[in-house]
Amino acid sequence: MTDPIAETAAAAPPRLASLDAYRGFTMLALALTAARWGWQEPIAEAHAWFRPLADQFEHAAWRGLTLWDLIQPSFMFMVGVAVPYSYASRKRRGASDGALAAHAAWRALLLVLLGVFLRSVGRDQTNWTFEDVVTQIGLGYLPLFWLATRTQRTQVVAAASLLLATWLGYALWPRAWDGPGVVEHFAGFWAAWNEHAGPGAALDRWLLNLFPRPEPFVTNDGGYYTLNFVPSLATMVLGLLAGQKLRSEETSSAKLVWLFGWGAALAALGLAMDLTGLCPLVKKNWTPAFGLVSGGLCLAILGAFYGLVDVAGWRRWTWPAQVVGRNPLAVYIMTWTLAGWLLANLTTHFGEKPFALFGEPYALLLQNLAVGGLIGLIAWWLDRNRVYVRL
Repeated sequence: MTDPIAETAAAAPPRLASLDAYRGFTMLALALTAARWGWQEPIAEAHAWFRPLADQFEHAAWRGLTLWDLIQPSFMFMVGVAVPYSYASRKRRGASDGALAAHAAWRALLLVLLGVFLRSVGRDQTNWTFEDVVTQIGLGYLPLFWLATRTQRTQVVAAASLLLATWLGYALWPRAWDGPGVVEHFAGFWAAWNEHAGPGAALDRWLLNLFPRPEPFVTNDGGYYTLNFVPSLATMVLGLLAGQKLRSEETSSAKLVWLFGWGAALAALGLAMDLTGLCPLVKKNWTPAFGLVSGGLCLAILGAFYGLVDVAGWRRWTWPAQVVGRNPLAVYIMTWTLAGWLLANLTTHFGEKPFALFGEPYALLLQNLAVGGLIGLIAWWLDRNRVYVRL
């Protein structure tokens, strides 16, 4: 069978700077808000005009889409974009197919365990939960790797099948099988996609109780499910298709048309599913409508970065993001493990007054900027010394 990546593995293309920029800006959004979640609320309370913007830095309560809802899809999409480049690079270095598959399996396992570890920080025992973005990437990584060696037709069919299977799983789910704690956001046909309802919640009530826990698992407070990795794998496959397109010999104009054209088409299809009543647009249980809309937006965002950074050559303004984007795993780990420690030490040595310089509503924002700036400096030092965290 034709390997779409191996066919072009002999040539080493320049690094995709637009991907680093996209990844870096997404990571900076996390790093600059990790220490103090909810930083925007005091500002919105003090200035009513800021409320619409503040709402973009929180996940939609259930149905809908905010800027913050694009963080996880972006990460998963970008993993898919990077796979063709990583695969081809290892092929050029002489890695066998067996070695590549073994590495993919090992990486998948480490990503799952890393997500569990990060979700366990500050707890009395291991928090066995699988909805963290790193864990979700790990759960989908091995099938993503396998699909990377298949034809484009197989990849497209797989992505569509994942979304269709997810839709059928919820649409045909018997309401009598729902467990406790269901939050009624919808009535009628859409009730299958209510919070803590459907196959995702049922799987977690069985799966997560197989692990040691301080008390039996009933519901996840955020409404996220392990099963989300199935539809989000379709987002990763969409990234895979985009990465293959960008590695192709086509002109930059053709690539941009493909990215923006398919981005608009998929986003429109997802919105149509929501507006016609076929499926609600919900991030927390990753409905097919959300997968299509967010995936389409990810394509468009990548297209914008590709056009500006790689085609037009406007790279200087993305330098901070490039630094962070070349070491995303290190920065993500720091947001979970170092952010709180850095903030505690900043307030210990400098007190609270410097952060209230512009008034109390802005104190949390300044704390976040200070912590994010320190994490950025660490990322810069790592990049300057060519220290990169890889799995």
